[in-house]
Amino acid sequence: MAFLKTKLFWQVIVIILLIAVAILGIRFLSGPEDTWLCQDGQWVKHGNPGAAMPIAACGERKQTGEISVAMPQPNQTISSPLIVEGLAIGNWYFEASFPIELIDGQGKILSQSHVQAQSDWMTENLVPFKGEINYQAAATTIGKLVFKNDNPSGLSQNEKKFEIPVVISPSQTMSVKAFFNNNNLDPEVSCNKVFAVERPAPKTAAVAGAALEQLLAGPTDQEKAQGYFTNINYGVKVQKLTIADGTAKVDFNQALENAVGGSCRVSAVRAQINETLKQFSTVKDVVISINGRIEDILQP
Repeated sequence: MAFLKTKLFWQVIVIILLIAVAILGIRFLSGPEDTWLCQDGQWVKHGNPGAAMPIAACGERKQTGEISVAMPQPNQTISSPLIVEGLAIGNWYFEASFPIELIDGQGKILSQSHVQAQSDWMTENLVPFKGEINYQAAATTIGKLVFKNDNPSGLSQNEKKFEIPVVISPSQTMSVKAFFNNNNLDPEVSCNKVFAVERPAPKTAAVAGAALEQLLAGPTDQEKAQGYFTNINYGVKVQKLTIADGTAKVDFNQALENAVGGSCRVSAVRAQINETLKQFSTVKDVVISINGRIEDILQP
């Protein structure tokens, strides 16, 4: 009798252990109780997650081993202008920079900018970067900051990206001017005669830099319909801008003078940059450089 009781006791213990193992197996194989699961390319609620549905596309590959973002942190509430800092391996850069985008919850691109390498980028190691992105948003919304490798090949197989979810707070705006050519307003086509268009821009202390961003963005479709056009190449970036003693020194990447020839176009490019910077009372003269080089740039 005692033997039977002992045997029954151990049978009960074994059954309890098997039930416990089954419960734990279901728990850990199916994922945490309260979370979002990626199933067939869609986010599916599991349990009662406290966090909102992830912004990143379900199943999207991220380059976590190649880039590390220090600012902003995931789900941080951001404001304009947003300072961006982190590390990325050297092959993310081209000419010491790579692009970033701020996208709202509906997939609309609010702003585009770039980050700049803070040390030698011709390496396979992690290189520190820093940048700033300005945006306009009328109300608080969720969104994401997207980092993309600079991919001069244009081949999709070479594209990489990394996303940080953020909460986008409303931005304050100011008004700046960008200067473009317009043959309707200048029928004599005097080349160096440019005309201002007024643009809303995110409020920032770096107002001259904000004006150059509007210039490099080119005329809007509405402005084009009114005859405005730019002589500045697509892909031109400001690498450095300083203003001291009435002189603005602005350094651009090589794209500024790629395939730019003829005295008329060269004069127009210089005029657009000069007048955009001289709208500010602190700027009397403008010095333009390309990768630090002042001599022999923008030659006819």
